[in-house]
Order: sequence, then C-alpha cells, then structure tokens
Amino acid sequence: MDCATCMPRTAWELPFLAEPEEVAALRRVLRIHLRIWGLAELTVAVQLCVSELVSNVITHVGVGTPTTLAVSMNGTRLRVEVHDPDTRALPTLVDASDHAETGRGMALVTATSDRWGVQLLADRKVTWCEFVTGLHAPDRHSNSRQPSRLEAATTQAAAIDAIFDLLRWLRAHGHDPDEAVDRAQTRFEAELGLVGD
Repeated sequence: MDCATCMPRTAWELPFLAEPEEVAALRRVLRIHLRIWGLAELTVAVQLCVSELVSNVITHVGVGTPTTLAVSMNGTRLRVEVHDPDTRALPTLVDASDHAETGRGMALVTATSDRWGVQLLADRKVTWCEFVTGLHAPDRHSNSRQPSRLEAATTQAAAIDAIFDLLRWLRAHGHDPDEAVDRAQTRFEAELGLVGD
C-alpha cells in the first residue's frame, strides 16, 4: 500500500448528555473531524442529521439522557450513529406539512443522508445514517492523490482545533485533560510500536 495516499479514518465515539446546548458542540466536533478526514463536503448534511437525531432523543426520550455519538467508515460510506437507552421510542418518518413545527426531522434525515435505519440492541437503540463519499477505499483520499502542502497544513490546523475542543470539552465535563493527553499519547506510541522493547 502506498502510504503517501493513506488517510486513516479511525472510528470514534463521544458520550454526552442529550441537552440542547450539546448540539452546537457536536456540530463543531463533526465539522473538525470531517475536515481532518478529508470529507468536508459532507459537513452540512452530517451536522443536520446529527442535530435531528439528537433532537429526537431530547424530545422523545428526555433531556439529560446519556447518549453517544459514533462516527465510522462502513466501507467507503461515512456512518454516523446516535445511541440512546430507550428501545421503545423509535424514530418515525411522518408526512408533516411544510408549515408543521414538528415531525419533519426524519424527513430531513431521509432527504439529506443516503440511507438510515434503527438497530435495537438489548440495552440501547442505535439510530444510524450513512453518506456516500467519493472514496475508492476507506483509508484513501477521494481522488487517490497525495495532498498538497496547503491541504496538509489545513489538516494539521484542523487536528489542533479538534484536540483543543476535545480538551476543553473534557475539562467542562469534569475530566482531567492532561490525563487524557497522556493516555492518548501512550496508546498512539503503542500502536506505532514506539514503546521501548
């Protein structure tokens, strides 16, 4: 494999409490991660779908519900999941009028994503949606060319923004950012085989 064109897109999860003020933070984290992954063209659609899925949890399961956002690649499709503990409150596509104030969320998800669904597990519900990318392989750039210096610098700046936002989020939620950085560095070095023999 020619690693000059590799773009690792490691699946990630972000637990949060389903509260209206978390939606903006989730949208920002998604924007940064999609930019890092070279999928910035999907940002608006993904942000809209996640906003609707999280709003469904807030409205139909309850404010403050422990929820998880998971983002991964399913082949060359981007997969976004929202996990919540209520297996009874299922999202439904309804025929809402253009003037209705509610009931249009899943219609927006249907119109914006390439496909969506719900998976019921013993302890939770997973509402997911997928987006077609221009990728030929899940770990390659969309056109299999090496990124320019400008693209590389932009990606590095986006990564720094993502790290900053995650550290700020950890502190705001009562976690130690230094401990998180240390654990991430240890894991990174272990995966690359940099830890001493």
